[in-house]
Amino acid sequence: MAGAKLTISSRNYSSWSLRAWLFCQLAELDVEVESVPIDDANNRAELLLLSPTVMTPRLDHNGASIWDTFAIAEYLEEEFPNKGLLPLDKRPRSHARSIMGEMHGGFYNMRSALPMNIRARYPGFRVFTGAKGDIRRVLTIWGECLDQYGGPFLFGKTPTLADAMYAPVCSRFVTYDVPLDGKAADYRDRILDWKPMKAWIQDAKAEPVEIEELDIEF
Repeated sequence: MAGAKLTISSRNYSSWSLRAWLFCQLAELDVEVESVPIDDANNRAELLLLSPTVMTPRLDHNGASIWDTFAIAEYLEEEFPNKGLLPLDKRPRSHARSIMGEMHGGFYNMRSALPMNIRARYPGFRVFTGAKGDIRRVLTIWGECLDQYGGPFLFGKTPTLADAMYAPVCSRFVTYDVPLDGKAADYRDRILDWKPMKAWIQDAKAEPVEIEELDIEF
């Protein structure tokens, strides 16, 4: 379905833009992607976690304009109810919404300590104490979902909006050399090998823009 536009910021640095784009891929929505210039003051402030904006990501579709990432997920799930964006059964469906909401509204310490930077690699990175609790909580969520629903994705055999919501965390764990093992490591690798995720990573690596503050040597 043509005629949709997704406005994003940086592919390399913006986890919210990545999430919204993955949502569109799950919905099989053909979107024109438009990037806000990196030197835009509001865009830069948002990427540096200095100020939230309503600029990106934003989905324009069939006369609707939706700019909050969670709202984009809900809109697409309502617009494309047969795409399996969330589990069909009520209990896992509510579980998926809960962990999505937790990611949407929380994990601030992890966001601050491990900003998304797909191109970068920091071997042996020392995660400060405040972020370790967030990382443990993410791994608990993954473990509970994989055990309860059987994997290989969080809610079973196929990816859902919940996997898209946690996909940027997989990238962060690679960038900052966060050690994982067992099911968590397998899940991280599976998400990074997911076709739309691989396409985004390839484009992120080719992106010419750099934000000096996010490319410092830790």
